[in-house]
Amino acid sequence: MTMAGNLRKVTGLGRVGGLRRVARLARRRPRVDLSHPARSPLGSSVVNCVTYRDGVRAPRGGDLVDTVERVRKHGHGFVWLGLHEPTNDEFAGIAELFDLHPLAVEDAVEAHQRPKVERYGETLFAVFKTVCYVEHEELTATSEVVDTGEIMVFVGRDFVITVRHGRHGSLGPLREELESDTTQLAKGPSAVLHAIADHVVDDYLNVIDSVQEDIDQVETDVFAANGARADPGRIYQLKRELLELKRAVVPLGRPLLDLSDRPVRVIDPEIQAYFRDVSDHLLRATEQIAAFDELLNSILQAHLAQVTVAQNEDMRKITAWAAVIAVPTMVCGVYGMNFDHMPELHWRFGYPLVLGVISVACWVLYRGFRRNGWL
Repeated sequence: MTMAGNLRKVTGLGRVGGLRRVARLARRRPRVDLSHPARSPLGSSVVNCVTYRDGVRAPRGGDLVDTVERVRKHGHGFVWLGLHEPTNDEFAGIAELFDLHPLAVEDAVEAHQRPKVERYGETLFAVFKTVCYVEHEELTATSEVVDTGEIMVFVGRDFVITVRHGRHGSLGPLREELESDTTQLAKGPSAVLHAIADHVVDDYLNVIDSVQEDIDQVETDVFAANGARADPGRIYQLKRELLELKRAVVPLGRPLLDLSDRPVRVIDPEIQAYFRDVSDHLLRATEQIAAFDELLNSILQAHLAQVTVAQNEDMRKITAWAAVIAVPTMVCGVYGMNFDHMPELHWRFGYPLVLGVISVACWVLYRGFRRNGWL
């Protein structure tokens, strides 16, 4: 029987007795290493499971249930469990073990949530939208510029559970960086929450810098000599991708302010000052996105104005040539009428004279239009 099945048999996991019952069930099978996804008893969604005491990674020993029981018995340290796109069945046992609220569990499994921070009793549930810049050789009307994912974080007194959705946003490098700063990691699960928030917001700024290069390129193309020929689809595509980025960044502002200002039981007071710094970085990202949106609107309006001017110039050229062609058309139309008594009709030099008059009239019109810039 898998650990997930064992965990689902327990109803009172918040009590020590419930943990011991699960532990007895778990001891009936060989112990495995939760840090390896292919060998995880909870399924391939488990990426890592580590215990930290005083900011230092504790040696692996036992399974998840034993680890949690040991941490709660000693009263210090915490467990960091990382998962990637778990299913309902894979997450059910974990939810029971850590007494997670059903609504938060549903959000963590289904994904596609709005950035937020919610409190469920002694547990804090945070949702972060991760973003990644998609490299491309040339921006087109169908180029993908920003790819998004999600990181859900459950923070309790003695545990942190991260649930990641998407192809990017791995927390492995962040974990290594945190482990090198034992003083910060010793402050508990709230230090991990701050590190994740800081990591996500830094990615926002990096993506914004890359998007700015695309905007600069579009701006250069639009204001080039043949800017009216530029593809407006690229501008609309950038606006769509910028909207995707805006949906990830803007809603996170209020939750970060709450984490930095309002007292939360599971957040170390010293960590709240760090959340203020993250909130400042997020504000910068929000302001840049708003500025980019206005700039793209201006670029689009300038492009439309250039197209209108180019169309007016084309119409002027067409009108000028039509005026030049109208002179021989009129003269030929007059002499094409079948009348016997017409001036110079039977004169030997009548035909050369008419051609000369037409040529001179057309040349005068051409010179006049050319002087006024119509041709």
